[in-house]
Amino acid sequence: MKSLNEDLKTGQFKQVYLLYGEESYLKKQYKDRLSKAMLPEGDTMNYAYYEGKGTDVKQVIDLAETLPFFAPRRLIVMEDTGFFKSASPELSEYIRSMPETACFLFVESEVDKRGKLYKAVKEKGRIVEMTRQDGATLQKWVLSMIQKEGKQITQSAVRFFLTKVGDDMENIHGELEKLFCYTMGRTEITIHDMEEICTTHIDNQIFEMIHAVAEKRQKQALLYYYDLLALKEPPMRILFLMVRQFRILMEVSEMSRRGYGKKEISEHVKIPPFAVGKYLAQAQKFSIRKLRQILEGCAGTEEEVKTGKLADTMAVELLIMQYSS
Repeated sequence: MKSLNEDLKTGQFKQVYLLYGEESYLKKQYKDRLSKAMLPEGDTMNYAYYEGKGTDVKQVIDLAETLPFFAPRRLIVMEDTGFFKSASPELSEYIRSMPETACFLFVESEVDKRGKLYKAVKEKGRIVEMTRQDGATLQKWVLSMIQKEGKQITQSAVRFFLTKVGDDMENIHGELEKLFCYTMGRTEITIHDMEEICTTHIDNQIFEMIHAVAEKRQKQALLYYYDLLALKEPPMRILFLMVRQFRILMEVSEMSRRGYGKKEISEHVKIPPFAVGKYLAQAQKFSIRKLRQILEGCAGTEEEVKTGKLADTMAVELLIMQYSS
C-alpha cells in the first residue's frame, strides 16, 4: 500500500489499478480515495461505475474510447466483476493499448495471477492486495480512532476489544461507533463498556463454546449453542466452524510441541498474533488424540445429517453434549 499512498500524495496516477483481497474496509477506503483524487469533486460526467458479473466488456471499452468531458481523464470503476477469475482476452488486450484519457479501477475479492488480465494490469498499472491486518496494526488503528474521538483507553482494553470483535476492519469500525455512542459524555472506554454493548464475533462465540466443552461445563456450552441458533446461524455452519476451531487447536498444539514461536504459529495457522496465547491455552486442555477423536465425531455427525438419520439442530446438540459431559 506504500506505493498507492505515494500516488495519492504526489497526484501521479497510473492508468489502471487493481485492488483485491479479503479486507473489504481497506478496498472501499482506497477506492473512494482514488476516485476523489483522480476526478474533481462533483464530476459525474467522467465517472462510471460497473458492478457484478454481468458487466459488459464491450460497453466498458466503448466508454473508455469516448473522450472525457472538459477533463484530462475519464475514470471507470469496476467492482466484483469476476473478470480476473474468468477469461477476459478482449479487455486484457485493450488495456495494453488504451488511450491516455481513460483510467480503470478494478476492485475484486479474488484474482487469478496467471490470467492475461492480471498480467496486463501488472504491466500497465498498479496492483495492491488488501489483506487482513496484523494485531499490532489493528491496535494502532483502533487507538488512533479513539484518540480522534477525544477518548481514552488502556492497552489491555484494546486487546480485549479486538479479541471480542475479531479482525475485520469493517466490523471493528462499526463496533467502535457503538462504543462512542454508548460512552457519550465520558472520556474513558472500559472493558465493561465493551461487554455491555459490543457484539461478540461468531468465531469468538465458537471459541467460548469450545472452551466450555473443554472444561466440561455442559450447560454453558449448550447455552452458547442456543445463542448462535437465536442469531440465525444454521446448525451445519456452526458444525463447520467447530471443525475449523478444533483443526486450528490441533495445528497450534502440534507447532507448539515442535518448538515454534507465537509469530510462526500466527503466520502458519492464520490467526492474529494477539490471539495466539488464548489458542495455546485452549489447546492445552485437549490431547492430540482427543482432538482427532472429536474431529472424527464431527465427521460422523455431518454424515448422519446428510443421510437423514438425524435433524441438523439435534445432531450438533448431541455432539456438544457428548464431549462436554
